[in-house]
Amino acid sequence: MSEIKNLLVSRAKTARLIFFVIVFVQFFSFEVFAQAKRQTKLRKKPLPKKTVKTIVLPKITQVDAATLKNLLKTNGKPLLVNFWATWCDPCREEFPDLVKIDADYGEKIDFITVSLDETEEINSGVPRFLIEMKAEMPAFLLATQNEDAVIASVSKDWQGGLPFTILYDADGKTAYSRMGKVKIDILRAEIDKLLSPVMK
Repeated sequence: MSEIKNLLVSRAKTARLIFFVIVFVQFFSFEVFAQAKRQTKLRKKPLPKKTVKTIVLPKITQVDAATLKNLLKTNGKPLLVNFWATWCDPCREEFPDLVKIDADYGEKIDFITVSLDETEEINSGVPRFLIEMKAEMPAFLLATQNEDAVIASVSKDWQGGLPFTILYDADGKTAYSRMGKVKIDILRAEIDKLLSPVMK
């Protein structure tokens, strides 16, 4: 009788053990399935798109001698013109000061820059430099077969060296010019002289 009882107890323990094993296996299988499903969802989740910053190059207008002559006509207020080139170190050095002039005087004066770079630089070196300088004044590139004639038409004081900066009064007369790096304080003083009747 005791042996039968022990056998029944042993079978009961075995049955419970089998039951727990089955439950454990089912639970483990469910967890594995759930985890695999979660990973599948993660894999299917689209990756965020990388934003590509588009750099808009400033517009550089190519002009010839005749067009430049028209650009140098004043429009009822002082006109500041800077002739420069990307290969000219003094031009590059003075450019931040000219950008500051443009920002400080705004619409009180007209201000244009004229590049004497090669024409193929109109969509590469010239706009890249202007972006670097954060320049916003109208920009032109001179294309001519006779630079000497253009130089002579701009000013008798210009022998062709760069940079060359010239300031016209509201009537189109030369108020200031300089070949070489501008002395920014002197340039400001000359502009202020022309604006003083207006500023009073």
